[in-house]
Amino acid sequence: MIEIFKYCIPAICVLLATWLVMHKFYKSETEKRLWEFKRLSQKEISPLRMRAYERLALLLERTTPEHMLVDLNLAEMTPLQVQAQLMHTIRQEFDHNLSQQIYVSDEVWNLIENAKQQTIAFVNSIAQQLPAESSALDYAKTLITAYRSNGDTPNDIALQALKNEAKTLL
Repeated sequence: MIEIFKYCIPAICVLLATWLVMHKFYKSETEKRLWEFKRLSQKEISPLRMRAYERLALLLERTTPEHMLVDLNLAEMTPLQVQAQLMHTIRQEFDHNLSQQIYVSDEVWNLIENAKQQTIAFVNSIAQQLPAESSALDYAKTLITAYRSNGDTPNDIALQALKNEAKTLL
């Protein structure tokens, strides 16, 4: 019986030592593979994220009243038509870039959604404040003046947050 213990105890110690070494080696190799995978995927994801930041910056720029009004023929439109066109442009730009939300943080995406909602509300509120006999040009002037007189606009705030987040990739 004692003879069995003489052989079993060293064998168990060798087995335990081997298991510990193999476990540490396996863990180390797994961490190396995970790090390598992350490094390789960053090479592919970083350009996608940068393009998403670019597209979202364009969205925020394109949905400012000044930018949206440039392409409209105000002489041939009524204020209601201008309002409808602005609403359509905002929604279309936003819907076109909806998939970009997976590349930005929730905080930045919420700021972008907030900018969209506030711009829509602003376009509607200015339209409601205009006298009935106003022209589309009057509406456009009032819209641009009021938009810029409020200090930092929701689009500016979202764009700044977007830029700050994009800088973390560089």
